[in-house]
Amino acid sequence: MASVDECRQALHDLAARLDANAETRGKLDLDRTLACRVSDLDTAFHARLAGGRLVDIADGDDPKAKIALIAASDDLIALVTGRLDVTRAIASRQVSIKANPFDLLKLRKLL
Repeated sequence: MASVDECRQALHDLAARLDANAETRGKLDLDRTLACRVSDLDTAFHARLAGGRLVDIADGDDPKAKIALIAASDDLIALVTGRLDVTRAIASRQVSIKANPFDLLKLRKLL
């Protein structure tokens, strides 16, 4: 089981990777709040997706977030590092993403 600090760092690493890729992919028309709930650690983080970037990462849940990612700590780390394919993780119910179907289509462009 990964620690809370490792999960927090994984989200910051993801933000850095998205930031680096945002210039080459072009601007993504998606501005949504995001909650990342880590089920086995009983903790959560929240942030905002804006223009293909993950910004304003902070500790704590956002129950009103438009997009919610629910995963165990090890699965979150594996997703961010690329060791776990997001499509397979969702299909096998290792990871759950709750979002508007149109937002899910836009999110695919980030992954």
